[in-house]
Amino acid sequence: MKIQIQPMGPYETNCYIATIDNKDFIIDPGVGATKWVLQNVTNPLAILNTHGHFDHIWSNDELSKKLEIPLYCPKDDCFMLENDPLGRGAPQSFPDFEMEHDQKIILEGIEITFHFFPGHTPGCSAIQIENNLFSGDFIFSGSIGRVDFPFSSPEDMKNSIHKVLAWKDDFNIYPGHGSRTTLLRERESLKSWLNYI
Repeated sequence: MKIQIQPMGPYETNCYIATIDNKDFIIDPGVGATKWVLQNVTNPLAILNTHGHFDHIWSNDELSKKLEIPLYCPKDDCFMLENDPLGRGAPQSFPDFEMEHDQKIILEGIEITFHFFPGHTPGCSAIQIENNLFSGDFIFSGSIGRVDFPFSSPEDMKNSIHKVLAWKDDFNIYPGHGSRTTLLRERESLKSWLNYI
């Protein structure tokens, strides 16, 4: 799988294009992502959102219309795409598919799982494609997503950390901000964060 990465907007939110067998999946198209995405896709199939914060979904509507592809978002965060609850002026977008907790889908032979890890937002999810985990604002290199925003939940974040620590397999982690890491590398950091949430 080929993974292209471009930080977008003032928060340098990572937009990803994951390509398998010449099939492109666009993950978290943030502020100003449209031009870069259009220059770097050849066969786009879908837009996938890890969660609903404005800096991850800003270009949803523009891209989905230009490319005529569907938008997938965790169901518990869809209200953020429609209502801009943080008041940042994000363009409205309306998901074609509202993803259930831990839902697995197959798009043209490619298996994609939305692993449910709430805390940062009510629907925060990590999107798995092969052994790669696009973690949004759940796990970063050496850190985790903030839980002091409206609609965040420290208790949910603790539960999500316990959930991922119970996994036995390692994964490449591609976070919403900063550099990539692995689940194995982050295990001790995640354990320590349980004491500070």
